[in-house]
Amino acid sequence: MLLTALATMAIVTTDQTALRAAPRDSAAQQAVLWQGDALEVRGRRLDYLQVWDHRRERAGFVRASQVRTTELKPAEADGLLAVMRFVRDTPGAEALGIGYAAAYLQAVPTEKLDAEPFDIIGTLADRLARRAALKPGQAASATVAAHLEVVNHYGVKIAGTERDGALQPCYDGDAFRRVLALPATPEQRARAALGLTRHDCVDSALSPVQRLPLDQWRANVLDQVNASAFVQLPETTKNKLRLRRAGVWASLAFQQARREDAPAAAAAAQRAIAELAAIDKAELSDEDQRDYNDAAIRVGASRWAAEPVPAATASGLAVRTEPGQPGETCVVLVDTKTPGSSPARALARHCTFGLVWTASARANTQAAALTLAVQPLDGWRELWVFRRTQGTWSVDVLPPAAQGPELGYVEFAGWGPGIDRLLVARESRIDGRFKRSFEVLKLTTLQMEKQASTPELLSAFARWQDPAWKRQTVSLR
Repeated sequence: MLLTALATMAIVTTDQTALRAAPRDSAAQQAVLWQGDALEVRGRRLDYLQVWDHRRERAGFVRASQVRTTELKPAEADGLLAVMRFVRDTPGAEALGIGYAAAYLQAVPTEKLDAEPFDIIGTLADRLARRAALKPGQAASATVAAHLEVVNHYGVKIAGTERDGALQPCYDGDAFRRVLALPATPEQRARAALGLTRHDCVDSALSPVQRLPLDQWRANVLDQVNASAFVQLPETTKNKLRLRRAGVWASLAFQQARREDAPAAAAAAQRAIAELAAIDKAELSDEDQRDYNDAAIRVGASRWAAEPVPAATASGLAVRTEPGQPGETCVVLVDTKTPGSSPARALARHCTFGLVWTASARANTQAAALTLAVQPLDGWRELWVFRRTQGTWSVDVLPPAAQGPELGYVEFAGWGPGIDRLLVARESRIDGRFKRSFEVLKLTTLQMEKQASTPELLSAFARWQDPAWKRQTVSLR
């Protein structure tokens, strides 16, 4: 925290405080001050303080009622900490709290410094970054922008990147890293781990080579809240950690599978599924419910990493993969039962830069259709449908949603009677809205025939859902 050692310091407590040229309301305004601004006190005139603003390098006068003064001495430390504890849970007072934290770090004796002030700084900085997040087309708040400038003066770095068409500011996490490096309570360590591992603060422009070590680091940070500390946490905090772990391990499963490290991918996917299954749903708040759905989508998108490739089915249809262009995987649909066809006869071929989950291949009993899960992105999985029409094979791609990609997956849930119907389940988050649906599609056109929010409302699911899907899916959580 950057703060000049001042004899007497004044912390601005009121937004849009005027720094005037003289101790009068009619005097010219030199600058506009905001909560958390630190001023050096050099005297007093009437009900004004004469100050020097080091951030703007300007002198002036401010009303004494709009600031709070401190001597930055050890005797003042406890009072400063008390204010920090109060504003930690006060939305809108983040810059003010960080200003007090800067003063506290100057006043507190070194031997009494622990993890608490850094926990408060990290919590306030993370909340300010969330306040600064903008939706597409939304104008920036002048107050939030001013508060960002104030905390930046103290060395608190909040940088914004574009993500999904919106500005996503994120705190760089320096204070949270200090919490993990110091003796801290389980709750302080949990807050630090959660603050350092936000999914929405991962740069979407990272290459796979950069993304894998980042996800491994995030998993290690979350595991720093070890078993002995974990049991001491309230159930709501345990849920938050499990949700974050589920999402991070699901991402690791995807990244490891891209590197063709099947054992590591399977272990990561199993860990993700286990963390999701351990959630106490009775202790989920409304905000946690949104995170629960997001985590479930991430786990659902990568869950095939935990499943072995099944034995060949009696239908005679199978898929094999072969390299295409650099970075490309080509899927070949083959006929393994036609007499005299050795090697297996190729029926269709389609290529992708995504990850092909060959364990997901499911053919109908008439050998007229086959579905395959393909994951082009972390947290986004599509369904390929191979169909035979009048002796010709075609491939169609079903996305989780018409918009995106953001988060989502669509998966095979069963074959309807004969060769007429395909059952699918979809979950997605688009523009911040979560949607889950179970659908009956006409196989000839792949148009939706029936749709419901739960499979119990569709008679086709009661009669024709695939037992393996029902056992493995997370959509029925």
